[in-house]
Amino acid sequence: MTADRSRGLAAPAPADRSGAPLLETHGLTVRFGGLTALNNVSIAVQPGEIRAIIGPNGAGKSTFFNCLTGVLRPSRGRILFNGEDITGLPPHQISRKAIARSYQITNILPGATVLENVRIAAQSRHHGWSLLRHHRAYTDVLARAGAVLAAVGLGDKAEEPAANLSHGEQRNLEIGIALATEPKLLCLDEPTAGMSVAETHATVELIRQIAADLTILIVEHDMEVVMGLARTLTVLHYGEVLAEGAPAEIQANPRVQEVYLKT
Repeated sequence: MTADRSRGLAAPAPADRSGAPLLETHGLTVRFGGLTALNNVSIAVQPGEIRAIIGPNGAGKSTFFNCLTGVLRPSRGRILFNGEDITGLPPHQISRKAIARSYQITNILPGATVLENVRIAAQSRHHGWSLLRHHRAYTDVLARAGAVLAAVGLGDKAEEPAANLSHGEQRNLEIGIALATEPKLLCLDEPTAGMSVAETHATVELIRQIAADLTILIVEHDMEVVMGLARTLTVLHYGEVLAEGAPAEIQANPRVQEVYLKT
């Protein structure tokens, strides 16, 4: 992937880099009956940061993402985004606050074209739905969708059915769908899952490119990907923060080695 793919994809909502965290959680706790999925999780993510959330299966990573994006309402605690309390808001309101998410399982419209997938997301950000106006009347939406496709390396496949894309291309299309909503915070859930080595390398380069205009929170099991992208790692274990620090610190942490890295 080349750097010029990001041309034309202006950052319409750049993150505030004044020094205050863009995202904060305070004592975030989620209980399902007698099961505590998250327990008193407090983190702070700075604008422009790539933060990785790692941990073994069942550590609470998906629950944490679900709270941030409005899928789950926490039992206790607060979520602040840009200084605003967004705790418990539903997903559509979270999206309007400029938080977007990709999913562990590819979530696209396979029967629609690549352009349509991204166009629908872009239109949802700025325009209501009208039966009296054709979507091609929204020139701003089409321009945004085209810029997004160029940024994720799919500009030459705009008219292809999404189902015809390779697995890696579909995963990158999903990132494009998230980008089309103009987020300040992009939450990526296992973005390289199921990819070949070549596809993984290409997606890592894509994430590096789009991180120039975004804050990114990433859940990923591939430690090579995590260590190469994130400047800070937060390790969850049984729903609690086990450790937090730079990649070298996390790799050297005996407790993390014992419960997760197994080195």
